[in-house]
Amino acid sequence: MINKKLTIGLVFGGESSEHNVSINSARTIYNALTHSYNNETFIVNPIYIDKYGFWGDCEYSKSILLKKNRSSSTLGSNKDSINRLTNLAKESDKVDIWFPALHGPNGEDGVIQGLFKLTGKPFVGSGILGSSLGMDKIAMKSIFKSFNLPQVPYVYLNKENGLNNLFMESIFNKIDKDINYPCFVKPANLGSSIGITKAYSKKELVNAIKVAENYDERIIIEKNIEGRELECGVLGKSVMRSSVVGEVKFQGDWYTYASKYNESLSSTIIPADLNKNISKKIQTLAIDACKAINAFGLARVDFFYHENSQQIYINEVNTLPGFTKTSMYPMLWEASGLKPEKLVASLIEIATE
Repeated sequence: MINKKLTIGLVFGGESSEHNVSINSARTIYNALTHSYNNETFIVNPIYIDKYGFWGDCEYSKSILLKKNRSSSTLGSNKDSINRLTNLAKESDKVDIWFPALHGPNGEDGVIQGLFKLTGKPFVGSGILGSSLGMDKIAMKSIFKSFNLPQVPYVYLNKENGLNNLFMESIFNKIDKDINYPCFVKPANLGSSIGITKAYSKKELVNAIKVAENYDERIIIEKNIEGRELECGVLGKSVMRSSVVGEVKFQGDWYTYASKYNESLSSTIIPADLNKNISKKIQTLAIDACKAINAFGLARVDFFYHENSQQIYINEVNTLPGFTKTSMYPMLWEASGLKPEKLVASLIEIATE
């Protein structure tokens, strides 16, 4: 596989509202990279980005991962902004391969990927195009539509459209005609169910749009599907393969942020109890969805499955899926025969293609 010891720049934290999720993901990746299986292959150089966008040095960053430092949001509060990327330049010379464990804006939307590309060093995961398309739900769904991939009906708007009564009336009419209530209102560029509302009426929809506007300028409204929530992992670049299919079960009306990161509120079934043909179709669609938006390396593709009609809908592609101890992506691959320490090694090998 890899015949020399490589220094991995594990980048985590970030200015996103998914900052804490990123730290937990990085902790799992760090443990996998420093596992005895990888001892002779990798040196890990953790690099923490605080909530202000300042880059910490290796020792400070390691203290965050090892929970020795509790003030994980104050690194840049007393720093001059001109120095915010000083440590990137300093650490770049030491790094052989970047491993982003960042979620949300500036982490999985192509921004950090562009920065990595400028350093001339390979990095784990999708490139600039796949990352940006995977992050923006409106752009992603437009691509799915052009490839005739199955998805739920949706409409979208920009924040400024809310001031145009005629435009908003057309949105409400489309919802009445094609989407109906309840429906989901989402910021176009965010994950972990942050900023999402399930609206049961026009009044709730108006309020839900206001909530989403706090997180993004672009908002998407989707039809609610009463069905099973299924997820499939994708791994590879020149050759892509899919994991077994998993199912998410959760308490409450829908899969909220709390449900995703609280083990008492949700559970996973891996592999999902599905007809073999349905599983195979989902695995194929997962790769098709990634190829459509030029996503590669790693991705988790989420689906809705309406059992009575046997209709499968692609929900979205996550180009930097969660890697926490309760995250589906590493669990799906472990059930497919790749333990976390082998999974991270595979991801790094793919990055060197």
